[in-house]
Parts: sequence; structure tokens; C-alpha cells
Amino acid sequence: MTGVYIHDALRTPRGKAKENGGLAGLSPQELVRQQVDALAANCGDGVRIPDALLLGCVGQVDDQGGHIALVSKLHAELPDRAAAISLNNYCASGLTAIGQAAAMVASDQAARVLAGGVECMSRVPFMGDRASYYTDLSFPHRARYIPVVLAADRLANCEGITREELDAVALASQQRAAAAESEAALVRSRVDTGSLAAEECVRSRTDAGSLAVMPPGFGVLQHHYADALGGEQFEPLHTLGHAPPVCDGAALALIGKRDASATPRARILAYADCGGDPAASLTAGFTAMDQALVRAGLSLEDMDRIEFMESFSVTIAKFLRDRNPDPAKVNASGGHIAKGHPLGASGAILTSTLLDCLDAADGTLGLVVVTGASGTGAAMIVERIN
Repeated sequence: MTGVYIHDALRTPRGKAKENGGLAGLSPQELVRQQVDALAANCGDGVRIPDALLLGCVGQVDDQGGHIALVSKLHAELPDRAAAISLNNYCASGLTAIGQAAAMVASDQAARVLAGGVECMSRVPFMGDRASYYTDLSFPHRARYIPVVLAADRLANCEGITREELDAVALASQQRAAAAESEAALVRSRVDTGSLAAEECVRSRTDAGSLAVMPPGFGVLQHHYADALGGEQFEPLHTLGHAPPVCDGAALALIGKRDASATPRARILAYADCGGDPAASLTAGFTAMDQALVRAGLSLEDMDRIEFMESFSVTIAKFLRDRNPDPAKVNASGGHIAKGHPLGASGAILTSTLLDCLDAADGTLGLVVVTGASGTGAAMIVERIN
């Protein structure tokens, strides 16, 4: 992808998806407006005259309904002529928005695009759109919807990933996330919303013993989704300690060509959106990662930092086992298991996090990978500008 840059990428802390959560009092459009303001403070008032605003959001109903990108554009007082595009690619949505923005810039359809995602799960809960697909038994078994955590248990069984492996990655996520709070470079791009300044979901007192005694938390779902599973049964493995907390959050990046006014933070080298086996559910991110690496002519060994979405413990455990990257390079400031997963915002949050981790390590090449339900995934490779 030639000549497309991330001028900056910011994010909110993640707040618990509860009535008294740290971000629960702020509307999704207000979270986006604050990101626009913070980008303008960093990059200049050109931020306020984008050609488009692209927002990923999964629960596009109720407080996130009515075309959330348009609502956010109006609330942030962006120009009337700026296009507004709301998109839903499940857990990949925030990164897909950035990838689409990059494509617009690369093809000269736009010079400057704001792209990211927002999800307020305290206002619109998981599966809050009540889509008929979630319960439609007319689909073939392999195409029927099953909750992601059920897919995670099935994938762990199919892959032979053990409870001990799941515990290990969950513990690393919590420990690194807790440590990152005291490292200014790792939270440089996190914006204080006025109601929340730090990650709210991190369980800093988690240890190996507490994880080991937690019971599997989602086995009953096999009964509820027996028809979709076609009678298949497998050992429940994931506990609440292996699952990313539901939460609120937002992130926004400024995508454009390079100009003389300021030095961008990174150049986008390659991007890929991919589908995957809906029955395996959580594997499309691996396909997107491989495709992005091929497009960039690079390997995992070339990467200085990697943000690999911890959809559940199984995804990161599978990545570490099968691809054998340097563990110190992966999710260096903790991941979703500790910090939470605000669905449509996550890919954009990880992009912002990746840039901070590259800065902190004085690294050059970075990779972000997201993977979600029913075979959705995306990946992007960036080159940090020193």
C-alpha cells in the first residue's frame, strides 16, 4: 500500500460495561468527539476537515443506532461534505474501518480520513441487535451462529490446547496490562475522557493459583446451541479468566498522505481483510495475517511488536504455539483478556496500542491482527516513522 500514513491513532481507556462503569455516562458519539478533539490537538485543525469518517460498530441499535458514524460526525461538528460510513465486521470492525480508509487514500478517493470504532456495551449489550441469524436453523450446521466463547471451547478441543496453556496466556495478559499502567510510553496515546483515565477492567491481583481453580464458565451453552452444533460435544475449557471483559471504548486514527506540516507516526505497508470457516469461527485473523505478510514481503520474525487480539485465550495460545513468535514482542502491554473487548472499537484500539509499543521499544515494524465470530478477520503491517 503505497504512500498511506497513520498521522496519529488515539484511544480511550476501556470502561466496565456496567451502569456505574467509567465510560457509561458518555454517549458513543461523545467518545468519538473527544477523540476528534484530541487528534486535532496533536495534528492540527486539518483533522476537523476530513473527507470521511469511518466507524466500526457491532451493536448498531438503540444508543448506537441511527447511523452511528453520521451521528458522530454531526456531534463532532465535522463538515457537511464529509462522508460518514458505519460498518459492522464483527470484532474486526475497527481495523476494517482503518483498512478501508487506507484504500480510499491510496486510490485518491480521499486525502484525509478519520477511521476507527466505538462500542458502548453498557448501553448496547452483546447481541443487542437480536438478529434473526443468531437463532436461524435454516442454515447448514457449519454456517449457523454460535457464540464466540462456545467457538473458543470447540477450537481449543480441536487444536489440543490445554487448560494450562489457556491459564498461561491469561496470566501474562493481566500481568503485562498492570505493569503498563506505570509506563508512560505505553499509554501515550490513551486519552483521558474526564470520567476515566486508566484501564478499568484489569485484574491486577490475578495469579496462577486463582486462574487454576476457576471453573469452566460456558459449558451450558453447548445445550442451548445443540441444534447449531449438530449434536457435537466437547470439553468446556474457558473460564471467565480466559474471556475478555465486555466493556466500553473508542479509538480513532487519522489516515492520509504524507505532507510537510508534520511527521506521521507510521506508514501502512500492507492490509488484508479475510473471511474464514464459520464453524471454526476464530481463525480468519490467521489467514489475514498471512496475506498481509505476503503483501508486504515480510515475515513474523521481521516484526518488532505484534498486537494479536486475545479474542479468548485459545486464539493467542494457538498463535504462540503454531507460529512461535518471540513472546516478548506479542501484546507487550497486555491484551483483551485483561483490558476488555469493546467489539467494533477493538481493532482501532489495538492499532493505537501497537504504535505506542513500537515507540516504547524504538521498533520499526509492527503487526496488528484481529479475529472474530463466524470467520471474520483482518491484519495490518505498519512501519514506524522515526
